[in-house]
Amino acid sequence: MAGQLDGKVAIITGGAQGIGAACVQKFVEQGARVVIADILDQAAKELTQNLGSAAYYRRTDVSKAGEMEALVDETVAHFGQLDILFSNAGVMGEPQGNFLDEDFSTFERTIAVDLLGPMLGARFAGAYMANNGGGCILTTASTSALYGGYGIVPYRAAKAGVIGMTRSLAIELGPHGIRVNTISPGPTKTAMSAAMDNVPEEQLAALMDVSMECMRGRMPLGRIGLPEDIANAAVFLASDLAAQITGIDLRIDGGETAGNVENTLAKMQAGFATALQNKQ
Repeated sequence: MAGQLDGKVAIITGGAQGIGAACVQKFVEQGARVVIADILDQAAKELTQNLGSAAYYRRTDVSKAGEMEALVDETVAHFGQLDILFSNAGVMGEPQGNFLDEDFSTFERTIAVDLLGPMLGARFAGAYMANNGGGCILTTASTSALYGGYGIVPYRAAKAGVIGMTRSLAIELGPHGIRVNTISPGPTKTAMSAAMDNVPEEQLAALMDVSMECMRGRMPLGRIGLPEDIANAAVFLASDLAAQITGIDLRIDGGETAGNVENTLAKMQAGFATALQNKQ
């Protein structure tokens, strides 16, 4: 049975773990050959070995222009083409920190990876695609870009920048046959989403459950997303089924951004009843 990505070659940055790894696996299942770009050597090499000749690993710091240019060149040299760039690599910065206490290194690294990285990827992949029949550029954004909240200010700013960049690139690159979209995950069961990048392995599962439960209440569907949910959306947007879709931000958030899940009307009515009873 043919896959939705048969014959296509993709780069997935941040592809060694979490959402990125799920996307690598799903892309390969759907017929693509994939270059994994990451700095997590061990995890990336293990994933590559598991997937055989359909996957190839290149260590890449996405915030460095020279490395992103070399990534595109090596992908084309190894697989002969490039059809899809999925800029998924990201860092959250200091999720537990107070904005006024953060130093500039946190700001700079978050913006460099989360915003400059996708911009560099679009520049070099876009240049190749424009001269070779078009393609698809995807970037992982976040529902954190769509509303304010405590913490991760540089992360929220970078992800909002990615969404703005995507709209403009969709217009500029569209005449070259290049579609440009973002995916905004809501709460998703990964160590990064749970703000647990540096938690010891023996503590991770228990603390992850606490973190996920805190976020689940914001979601009308009542369940935390899984990396596979994002991967399924990425396959669709990267495939020919989405040939007329560009410039959008697809939210995979269980309804988190649809509105306030608290039943304020019922709360108000209960307050009315209490107030009227007290007047009698």
